[in-house]
Amino acid sequence: MIEQLQKLPGVGPKTAQRLALHILNRSEDEVQGIAQALIDAKKQVGFCQTCFHLSAQSTCEICRNRDRDSSTICVVSDSRDVIALEKTREYDGKYHVLGGVISPMDGIGPEQLHIQPLVRRASTPEVREVILAISPSVEGETTTLYLGQLLKPFTKVTRIAFGLPMGGDLEYADEVTLARALEGRRELD
Repeated sequence: MIEQLQKLPGVGPKTAQRLALHILNRSEDEVQGIAQALIDAKKQVGFCQTCFHLSAQSTCEICRNRDRDSSTICVVSDSRDVIALEKTREYDGKYHVLGGVISPMDGIGPEQLHIQPLVRRASTPEVREVILAISPSVEGETTTLYLGQLLKPFTKVTRIAFGLPMGGDLEYADEVTLARALEGRRELD
């Protein structure tokens, strides 16, 4: 059980051991409930046919929501990013999940990602803006530049700003973060 739990992201040997001991101290009904929830999720959860976000139905809740702004599409690398952006309650448009980023070192090229469906969506008259919200790693930057060139003929393409976190000190920020913070500056209201 410990070896299997260590396969989960962020779970090292000590955490796996702690989880295993916790599970062993639970009732059989509780353990069966956990196991059944995992099995059910694996069987029932797939990807939205429109945006590729996780969904138990063919179209996710966000894509089905008619109150969301269909003229903007926020492009992210995976469903964790959708969840993070939704927690802000600041964005009311639709999403598109790429399923990763371009990474030649890992054998991931544009054809392994959900890029062509994005191009089809962005080329419709309804879409007025595509927001690229991809992490600023080397692979993320490559993906952002590639998508920008691909989508510009069809619609306005923007990217989220990057900069300093709240409570962060300038002296501890790396050069790239500081440069991005300067590039993304805006006038005070």
